[in-house]
Amino acid sequence: MDVLSDVLRLIQMEGGVFLHAEFSAPWCIRVHPTPEDCGPLLTDVDALVLYHYVVEGEMNVVMEGEPALRIGSGEAVMFPRNDEHLLGSDLGLQPVGTRNIIRVSADGRLSEIRHGGGGARTRIVCGFLGCRLVDGNPLMATLPSVLRVDTRSGTAAAWIQSSLAFAADEIAVGRAGTDLVLAKLSELLFVEALRRYIDELPSAQRGWLAGCKDPAVARALSLMHAGVSEHWTVERLAREVGMSRSVLAERFADCLGEPPMHYLAKWRLHVAAERLRGTHMPMARIAEQVGFESEEAFSRAFKRQFGLPPATWRRRADNGKAR
Repeated sequence: MDVLSDVLRLIQMEGGVFLHAEFSAPWCIRVHPTPEDCGPLLTDVDALVLYHYVVEGEMNVVMEGEPALRIGSGEAVMFPRNDEHLLGSDLGLQPVGTRNIIRVSADGRLSEIRHGGGGARTRIVCGFLGCRLVDGNPLMATLPSVLRVDTRSGTAAAWIQSSLAFAADEIAVGRAGTDLVLAKLSELLFVEALRRYIDELPSAQRGWLAGCKDPAVARALSLMHAGVSEHWTVERLAREVGMSRSVLAERFADCLGEPPMHYLAKWRLHVAAERLRGTHMPMARIAEQVGFESEEAFSRAFKRQFGLPPATWRRRADNGKAR
């Protein structure tokens, strides 16, 4: 099983919104959108992943607690947890909130930004990707707060740049089907950014993504994800991977920061949460599908993980209140 794809599936990406922005120096804006700010396409999501791609010019980017970045044409910067940040030609200026300068179309959709003092021009495309079930997801938990992506090199460079240019044209023209096209494009760009980040991880890096690069750990993760209901033990995983129990346990814990069975227990509950939210499947059936021997044991474990019994969590999810 492709473990990255499996984890992305549980994030339940809901499609994206693109916004074309044109700035002229000097300028500085504060960015921290909510799903409600993104118009009718992203109102039923738990969180946003936000990125900015520089089509022309350059800009400075800073988020509290992180070093400032200078992003040029052909580069993108991504905020996997949608943390508040500043963009601008001069970050020493008093920032303007984006809500004060975004143009909204007649149907309530984000349209464009034009802002600045009339000097050197910077054009960017902003992508907003809606997600569900983000809290505790192993992928989102291990990503950095700010992710810089250089689209000018690598095997996918040409399609990324042409796709973002296409997005800018689609926004401007507004042809039929634009929403669907841009939603899928937003998802593809996010996945490509993740793949690039994984490829560039240093050998000493730790975390879930580092585990995906370690052949033995990645194989163990694949087995657990593919057979989430099976009765796994470290001994059985080690046999399947082809190494001793102690070596696998040590390598897994070194990469992910927790033993294999702890990881599996949490992953089972994330899968259960997806099925609670996305189906009307009986509780006992969900418990069985994620490897619990009884509904009672499942309910206790689910409450420890999410703070609510599964039946209550499902009701709140149905009402759009579960996080």
